[in-house]
Amino acid sequence: MIFAPMEGVTDGPYREAIQRAFGDWDYYSTDFYRIPSVGNVHTKTLVKHYGEEYLKKKSHSIKTAYQFLTSEIAQTKQAINLISELNYHHIDLNLGCPSKKVNSNKGGAYLLSDLKALEKIIRDIRESFQNVFTVKIRIGYRDDSLFFDLLNLFEDCGVDGITIHARTRDQLYKGVADWSYIEKAVKHSSLPIIANGDIWTIEDIDRIYDQCDPYAIMCGRSALKTPWLASIYKEYQGRADFISEEFLLKLRAQNLDLYFYELEKEYRKFGYPESTILKRFKAFCRYLFDDYENFELIRGKFLRSQELREFKDHLDQFVHRYS
Repeated sequence: MIFAPMEGVTDGPYREAIQRAFGDWDYYSTDFYRIPSVGNVHTKTLVKHYGEEYLKKKSHSIKTAYQFLTSEIAQTKQAINLISELNYHHIDLNLGCPSKKVNSNKGGAYLLSDLKALEKIIRDIRESFQNVFTVKIRIGYRDDSLFFDLLNLFEDCGVDGITIHARTRDQLYKGVADWSYIEKAVKHSSLPIIANGDIWTIEDIDRIYDQCDPYAIMCGRSALKTPWLASIYKEYQGRADFISEEFLLKLRAQNLDLYFYELEKEYRKFGYPESTILKRFKAFCRYLFDDYENFELIRGKFLRSQELREFKDHLDQFVHRYS
């Protein structure tokens, strides 16, 4: 059970708070570090992106991949050499980012359409980094025509594992992820395949393991919606029928109280001002209340909060009502 890398979310304080509050996640990842195309890469910048204080905590660092995003013209070898010198145990190349800006600069998922450029990048990284090196991909850029070629390239170039978000880049997050590609990849490749895309509930987790037999699963939007999803799964694995909707809603209210408490504590320790904490808390509200009746009204109260104190007052009322 892997908590996915998410830009603007999974920084050091967030990862630490989640690990403390809902520690059944087996693995985490930084949000991506964008390797620059101009100028030098500095060790201080790389360490800051990870979070120096968290790098020093073995319980944190041993369960966290350092994800980065690059392009053919970026300073990839320099960055990876520095990362290697810092002795990070696991790096992950983001080849799934659907951002229009990233892809217009020939990074992210764009590289899935340019095998020549991608192979050079992969080989440069593998030559410079001797520890665990994985990639996170979509099934293609415009379409899936290169899907098996990509799987073969990664295996031939010495990649250690592949996370597959079962959509193309052009699909963004529309429609439903097609898990059949994960099943095909498991059968085609000898590398560990990590499943990603529309894994929202413990029923989904059971189903994707039964259907596709992946090495592991990675949760992104579902982890933002239910940061305790790994805990529920490990307690009720294969017994989803025993869980009532009423129980899940009560558990959600109780765990949201813990979630925001641990996040605030870690953000304050990290030195974030209240305005930044409030902004982040509002951003995290996107999926949290979707399972409740009148969820838009509930979420609206939180989003209209002008101060952190007001947000926490709404949270107290919410927890009192639903737990």
